[in-house]
Amino acid sequence: MKRNKQIKSLIVYVFLTVYSIATVFPFFWMVLSSFKSSGAVFEIPPQWVPDLLFKPGMWDSYFKVLTKHNFLRYIWNSSFISVTSSLGQLLTCSLAAFAFARMQFKGKQMIFALLVATMMVPTEVTIIPEFLLFSKLGWLNTYAPLIVPSLLVGAFGTFMLKEFFESVPASLEEAAIIDGCSPLKVYWHVFMPVAKPSLATLFIIAFMNNWNEILRPVLYIQSPQLRTLTLGLSQFQSEYTTDWNLLLSASVITILPLIIVYVFNQRFVMEGMMTSGIKG
Repeated sequence: MKRNKQIKSLIVYVFLTVYSIATVFPFFWMVLSSFKSSGAVFEIPPQWVPDLLFKPGMWDSYFKVLTKHNFLRYIWNSSFISVTSSLGQLLTCSLAAFAFARMQFKGKQMIFALLVATMMVPTEVTIIPEFLLFSKLGWLNTYAPLIVPSLLVGAFGTFMLKEFFESVPASLEEAAIIDGCSPLKVYWHVFMPVAKPSLATLFIIAFMNNWNEILRPVLYIQSPQLRTLTLGLSQFQSEYTTDWNLLLSASVITILPLIIVYVFNQRFVMEGMMTSGIKG
């Protein structure tokens, strides 16, 4: 029995190791290739050691991307949009989740079911009426169409936080009400502090979704100064050629903020995973 258990564990670890390598390898190869010259990117056979590594010009593609191609501005634009949308989504989703989880009102179940049902509607289905609406509001070529839809439509976040709020012991809420707290104070002083792991998880998901958004920037942004990183990546590709070394360097720059956000929030994510099954 012990030997069979060890064999099963070995198989699982081998599978996880192979899966991890397959997942990480594309990013690893992208970083290596960003330190290659244009002609060396598609060398056959591939060279594992970049030809510019630790040589003059090693960082030239990164400097060129950040300065000549205005990626510093694009980083700021994407950061502003992603952070604003994500923080707004935390507020709106947590308020809605608290109402659905802890308050009683007529039609609650039907409204929640309709909200969850919107998760099955693709963005492409609503993008035309959305474009016409924002055009009437005069929001074209502004950040508003990139922030407002994400800020106000958070069905997944509402569903996730509702499940967590329902697991909070009722004694905490009752004690706060006895102390004279209004529903809004109960939400802010009781539920929000204990929901930090779930809020951190939702922030990461919302940040990644907004950071990687491409459809809305393509539709709504015309000014070069308002471009996001996803739009900035497209300038390295034309009908006939692609600047692969610059595109790879720009892709590394684009991915790094996502890694940084996850690293700073992974403690809360792990806490949420460890306590998600614990109910009071």
